[in-house]
Amino acid sequence: MQRLIVPWLTAVALLGTNGLAHAAGAHTTSAAEWTSASLRQALSALPAADPRRGEQVHQRMFCASCHGEAGVAPTQNWAHLAGQKASYTAKMLLDYQQGRRLETQGAQLMRDVAQMLSPQQIADVAAYYASLPPPRPEQAARAGKDTTTQVAEQLVRRGDPQRLITPCASCHGVAGQGGKLEAPALAGQNPLYFVRTMLHYHGGQRNNDVAKGMRFFAERLSRSEIEALARYYADLGVERRR
Repeated sequence: MQRLIVPWLTAVALLGTNGLAHAAGAHTTSAAEWTSASLRQALSALPAADPRRGEQVHQRMFCASCHGEAGVAPTQNWAHLAGQKASYTAKMLLDYQQGRRLETQGAQLMRDVAQMLSPQQIADVAAYYASLPPPRPEQAARAGKDTTTQVAEQLVRRGDPQRLITPCASCHGVAGQGGKLEAPALAGQNPLYFVRTMLHYHGGQRNNDVAKGMRFFAERLSRSEIEALARYYADLGVERRR
């Protein structure tokens, strides 16, 4: 944790009084839950983004400490951000900033960082990550289709009508490329981070999804199904680069 806190303190010094003033005026209590309309309005209100300025935000805020120099996390504790949809990254930063995500110590750290960002910086750094090539997992895609892969493909492509589970692809795309608004790209995502995220939705610790969409989906999945999906999407990132 010390490795993360020191860069954060340095970032405070680099931001200077303007950054601190913005942080002081940021939300410190949980904001109202999103609706589709309010989320769309909030994202539309962000300034026009410049990925080049976003790279400067990435460097000045020492984002690489957790998310890697090129947006690929060096450990399995954090999400890969390279190639992620700008709208999703921007939403997450707004959620951290406004107190919608505080489920872990990592989320609390991100809250402190996000509260130092202006709307322009949020738009820029989200655009920067979207401009980067998606991550390629170190693991190679497995040969053939084992039972685990078949379980995941069923959930991704067909869902499970008996449990009222819609196909993952209906929101996240057949290739895991992401969809509208808050539906992130999943191809190549850090598998352990994926599992933790789904378990947080499953247990109700994370509740920043619009209309409880992911909570409704995740609470119907078993641990083994969640792990199967994590491996499927991690391998899908390899397949996209062949």
